[in-house]
Amino acid sequence: MFLLQLFSVLLLSLYSISSASDHTLSKGSSLSVENRNDVFTSPSGIFSAGFFLVGDDAYCFAIWFNEPSCGTNCTIVWMANRDRPVNAKKSKLSLLYSGNLVITDADRSIVWATNTVSQSSVNLHLHDNGNLLLCDTDYGVRILWQSFDFPTDTLLPQQSLTKYSQLVSSRSRSNYSSGFHKFYFDSDNVLHLRFDGPDTSSIYWPDPGLLSWDAGRNTFNSSRIAFFDSFGKFSSSDDLTFRSEDYGTRVQRRLKMDFDGNLRLYSRENRSNAWIVSWQAMSQPCRIHGICGPNSMCNYVPSSGRKCSCLPGFKVRDHSDWSLGCEPELNRSCSRDEIGYLQLTKVEFVGYDYGFFHNYTVQMCEELCSQICNCKGFQIIFSQRYYPSNIPYCYPKRALLNGHNSPNFEGDFYLKVAEPSPSYNSTVEEFRLDCSVEVVKLLNRTYSKSLENGSLNFVIWFACGIGGVEFLVVFSVWFFLIRSQSEGYLCIETTCFRKFTLSELKKATRVFSEGIGRGGGGNVYKGVLSDHRVAAIKQLNEANQGEAEFRAEVSIIGKLNHMNLIEMWGYCAEGKNRLLVYQYMEHGSLAENLSSINSLDFEKRFNIAVGTAKGLAYLHEECVEWVLHFTGRSPGIEIEHERLVTWMREKMEDATVKHSNFWIETIIDPKLEGKYDKDRMEILVMVALKCVNEDKDDRPTMRQAVEMLLLHENGSESI
Repeated sequence: MFLLQLFSVLLLSLYSISSASDHTLSKGSSLSVENRNDVFTSPSGIFSAGFFLVGDDAYCFAIWFNEPSCGTNCTIVWMANRDRPVNAKKSKLSLLYSGNLVITDADRSIVWATNTVSQSSVNLHLHDNGNLLLCDTDYGVRILWQSFDFPTDTLLPQQSLTKYSQLVSSRSRSNYSSGFHKFYFDSDNVLHLRFDGPDTSSIYWPDPGLLSWDAGRNTFNSSRIAFFDSFGKFSSSDDLTFRSEDYGTRVQRRLKMDFDGNLRLYSRENRSNAWIVSWQAMSQPCRIHGICGPNSMCNYVPSSGRKCSCLPGFKVRDHSDWSLGCEPELNRSCSRDEIGYLQLTKVEFVGYDYGFFHNYTVQMCEELCSQICNCKGFQIIFSQRYYPSNIPYCYPKRALLNGHNSPNFEGDFYLKVAEPSPSYNSTVEEFRLDCSVEVVKLLNRTYSKSLENGSLNFVIWFACGIGGVEFLVVFSVWFFLIRSQSEGYLCIETTCFRKFTLSELKKATRVFSEGIGRGGGGNVYKGVLSDHRVAAIKQLNEANQGEAEFRAEVSIIGKLNHMNLIEMWGYCAEGKNRLLVYQYMEHGSLAENLSSINSLDFEKRFNIAVGTAKGLAYLHEECVEWVLHFTGRSPGIEIEHERLVTWMREKMEDATVKHSNFWIETIIDPKLEGKYDKDRMEILVMVALKCVNEDKDDRPTMRQAVEMLLLHENGSESI
């Protein structure tokens, strides 16, 4: 432990004598928070990067538009340590000899790091597009790390938003720490805006009351990538597209997840002009979740902006932070004799229902809510959007969140209160508090003076001198360990895979002793990697294919990303040996599961059909690369296929002649014991027969096949 502390102290002390030169940081160099000239500038002077003041003696390393005299009001586009600011004294950004870029606080603790490793020459520089790049430069240029992969609340032109990244709002206009509103790809492959607070979480865009396809979104493309260009067009894999109002002009642009929960695209012609909003996601600010907190209501007036107010019987928790909402003024009774209901016209609270009850009158819904002690009130809605229409829908609420007043809302809310008294009005009293007014809470980043103690400094430097030899030994061993861990990884274009050696894979598979499958390309073996992950290792048939061609194919495979396709971890190209390393399927392959059909009920069989169709639809229509696949033939397969199709069609034709609907029962697997969904079984047969039509023009595309398979589910949901 002492040696490690000694090593850290000595290593960090070396950086204090070196700094950045020519706006490029190299190994052993650092930027100091105390030196105002320690700032990166992009080649054309568009962006700057350095330590930025975020509070009293508190700094974050940031990138901002290089505006003239912006001071502490610069347009920030990225922050490294937004949730862990450092002190105004002795804090540094340092590029270690290991290749790791770190931010250290005044007490020399590491508050942020890229966790990169390289034995080659490494440089840090700022690009004109606002991207901060850490590159290995010995053999060409290899990107070790880049800020574009880790956005904070802002996306710049050509910067991708992927399934691995998200935009997170700041806490307020002046507090840059992470807030509660997020813009991200959810597991349904759709871009969402979400309020993700300390106690509750909910999606508010697109409208959660709409199905994805009704909102114009595509859930089938799992590539999950989005970006916008310098002309102002935004494109996403879920089919979300929009253009800025000034589309077509080449101006400065940025897409920001604002602190108020709205996603906005900003633009300006030059550095001296003000930013203008050229697009925004939410036209009705009060529909943004979490903005006014629980037990409150939001009201928007164009002339004065958005206002928050507490509901009758509640008081505000913190006037400086409306996201905390309101709390009850008095403890509420559960006795039905001591409660009443206050009608709030055109007021809606979104989500957190005990249930959904159609054709319930106000009296019936009141009775239901009164029976539940923790019921806060109930929503009554009359809407043409619901089926059947023109009847009341009752939603008893377990929490009062996301409340807002809307003139177009087709319903009312009934708030549970203590027995109504003259102090309660029939409408909510608005406090007219402006949510945009902020109380700036400066962060205190002071430290004790213990490091200035002369005796302690003497001990430290004495220890450094005595431990010089030990330091060199530790340093050498450390470099050896880092080298052994870092070797064997190679990035192919934008995708990184582990490059295994043949000896590693022989050891993992016990010299390819446990075969688990065989395909047209080669045999597959089970193996256990050095990090204890279980892998499926495919040994490709020997071919006269060079490593460059093989790596190109691996790159294409790496770009295939779908929930129904297994993940690739790495490859081996050594001599004539070509191997691929995949995630091991714990539940066995599809072929194995189909061969042990006894374990599959109808629901699992149907899901296999849908999943297979979705995977093929992705390969055919949605992935970024053209892929030729051949699903393979074995002796007798074609003959058996023809017999099965002919037999199936004969059963259907015979049933048609006899005007009988009993044909499904004659073809169903008896192992299901009659436990199946007849409607979905008919759809399966119909889609299967369409897909094997002799005329290719009569066959549906795989996307159409997926839509037909899901037709029954979608119809049920819409009803």
